[in-house]
Amino acid sequence: MKTLFEPKSGLLSVPYQPDEETKLLENPPRFTWMPGQLENDRYMLQISSSPSFETEVTTTIAPIPYNLYTPDHALEPGTYYWRYALLIGEQAGYTAEDGNSCSSWSQSRMFHVPEGLPKTPLPGRAARYEGTNTGHPRLWLDARGVEEFRERLRNDDDYCGWRTFYEKSVVPWLDKPLIPEPERYPGNKRVAKLWRKMYMDCQEALYAIRHLSVAGVILQDKTMISKAKAWLLHAASWDTEGTTSRDYNDEAAFRMVGAIAWGYDWLHDVLSADEIDLVRGVLLRRTEQVAFHIMERSKIHHVPYDSHAVRSLSSVLAPACIAMLHEEVRAQAWLDYTLEYYACLYSPWGGEDGGWAEGPLYWTTGMAFVIDALNLIRNYVSIDFYKRPFFRRTGDFPLYCSSPDTIRASFGDQSYLGEPVSLKTAFNIRQFAGITGNGHYQWYFEQVARADTDPDTKFYNYGWWDFRFDDMLYRHDYPQVEAVPPSVAVPSVLDHTSESKDGSLQAVKWFRDIDWVAMHHRMDDPDEHIMFLAKSSRYGSMSHSHGDQNGFLLHAYGEPLAIESGYYIAFGSSMHMNWRRQTRSTNNILIDGHGQYAGKDKVLCMEAGGKVERVDASPGYGYTRMNATQAYRENVPYLERYVREIYFFDEDYFVIVDTVDLVKLASIEWLFHTLNRMKLSGQTFRVMGDKAEMEGRFVYSSSGDLSLHQHNQFTDVEPEEIEGLDNQWHLHAKTKSAQSHRIATLLVPMKKDESKYVSYFLDDQDHGVHIYFTNGDGKTRKVEVPKAY
Repeated sequence: MKTLFEPKSGLLSVPYQPDEETKLLENPPRFTWMPGQLENDRYMLQISSSPSFETEVTTTIAPIPYNLYTPDHALEPGTYYWRYALLIGEQAGYTAEDGNSCSSWSQSRMFHVPEGLPKTPLPGRAARYEGTNTGHPRLWLDARGVEEFRERLRNDDDYCGWRTFYEKSVVPWLDKPLIPEPERYPGNKRVAKLWRKMYMDCQEALYAIRHLSVAGVILQDKTMISKAKAWLLHAASWDTEGTTSRDYNDEAAFRMVGAIAWGYDWLHDVLSADEIDLVRGVLLRRTEQVAFHIMERSKIHHVPYDSHAVRSLSSVLAPACIAMLHEEVRAQAWLDYTLEYYACLYSPWGGEDGGWAEGPLYWTTGMAFVIDALNLIRNYVSIDFYKRPFFRRTGDFPLYCSSPDTIRASFGDQSYLGEPVSLKTAFNIRQFAGITGNGHYQWYFEQVARADTDPDTKFYNYGWWDFRFDDMLYRHDYPQVEAVPPSVAVPSVLDHTSESKDGSLQAVKWFRDIDWVAMHHRMDDPDEHIMFLAKSSRYGSMSHSHGDQNGFLLHAYGEPLAIESGYYIAFGSSMHMNWRRQTRSTNNILIDGHGQYAGKDKVLCMEAGGKVERVDASPGYGYTRMNATQAYRENVPYLERYVREIYFFDEDYFVIVDTVDLVKLASIEWLFHTLNRMKLSGQTFRVMGDKAEMEGRFVYSSSGDLSLHQHNQFTDVEPEEIEGLDNQWHLHAKTKSAQSHRIATLLVPMKKDESKYVSYFLDDQDHGVHIYFTNGDGKTRKVEVPKAY
């Protein structure tokens, strides 16, 4: 019998789960383990209520083609054990007793299934596609659905927003000339502007093919169908190994697969046999390129943190494989992989609270495509992944962490940085309103949709999605939900539930799955809204996250005050790599001029994580304690501890306490970024905005007064990248050198021209420094700062 190799799970690898410490969120549990060999690995899994795996109480599943598995039925509440073995050879049948057909068994792991979990089994491969339609179309509507839509349209020419879709998203493509195949980069070296133009050209091809095909078939318009067919055959003539291949420009490749999949599916019945073979062959090859990267190179079932690979499950494999199912054998294998990943590992960027570690833009992008895919899957395969806990709660993430009236008030890479919340974010959250009935989500959608009247003028919209098509599909598939403004805020109950018991907004929201903390007051009114966002995430600077553990942002009274600084130029630009990703661009600290690791090594990026250690909330009080020690360890090995505590008192002001201990003397630079030049005086800095202001004051520093200066430069950014862009202002408050530092900072946001202050005094008669703060209403609060010795 071959001995099973059981490597330890690394920082980036899938874990061995479940085990006795796993908190199950759904039933059945999801099983993951490290692969027993690097290729051609298949497995036998056993689940038992007996630790000795007695036959009569043990279920054996084989063959399992990957190192992940979701059972096809829920388990009864109770205690279970599981183990796996590596299958050997190509036998048709496998038995646990046959030592020639499998390796030795893995370590046995115990887990407990509690009562009351949502039931989210995944149908097994043998029965997964029984009853699925073998005709076309099948993306969104089938033949019956087309006829029903057509009949509704006869009675209402604006059914599901058809009139707007037809006039603005269909008619323009009737006369537009075919787009030429994109040319290569000069010298085959990527140029950001040309890269973007390539994928935007392919997005236009997608619009033309999809919209003309859908509208032509529904309206039975021969002219429109003919034009759609011309676009499809033109796109199919492009070199699959050329400029729109997966390895040359993956964004272009994703769009080409979408375009050809929709065209092949909706025009199938008007294509000749030769045309079907041609188009399906091109679709198969383009899909194969992406599938190979996902499954063989990126191996997201081993290491799930490849943002583009995970997204291409949604944008490529789901629509293409549905379109080709029952016609191409490999399409079923790729679709099986996609469904099993969604069931088991999705999402690698968040968990039970619905958070998204990469930030709101990549939540928007990721969710936009996964929503499309899950809707296609639900309509065609009748598998509803929206029942999974993550999808029931993920609308909370933009609601709390990218609120509709805020600007520069969230973390991570953002193509719309400096502009209001993306309309696509709002479309996504409306989808979750339709799924969950959450009126706050619908309110969010309506606020953003009302404010964003020209979404198509922005490249990050037009090059990615058509709102009229998306709106039509949503209105057809989901009910309208009544908006509920978040006018009442309650203290967080600080357990793992997503919503307070009465459905009202939480004043303090902790996303434990990604370690972000949001504090809010009066989200319903932009003129009164105060939003404070902080993070210290275990994901570190991985992917589209930055070196900003223990960082914070503040938006108040309609004004960004403590901002996410910089601009979106392009991924990989000097602005992105040398400023945006680095700690020096964040509201944080530098130690001897050094920040957190935020380079290109994924392991070091993940190691440079933080942790939210505690969150408290009660009426008039919000608190979080965050630890970013590990985030600095690569660049500041002599750091022993860096903890930041944040207090939000009486929906009025904030106190930030920084504790830094080192093994040698070092100076600290306390950083703050804002849009306009600040007024500096002594230990104070005043932020001046159009609608609001803020007074910052260093009320205590254990090493003595800080030295304050500000500048308006983006350090190490190429000048041509920021030519014509407005300056921003960056405060550096530097301490004297010491082995331990304690810094207490008071932040008082206020409306423009408001005369307001918070008074304070210190009492340091014991081993701590007690600082008392009193606001304009006469309420006094105390903060204790341990002394530095």
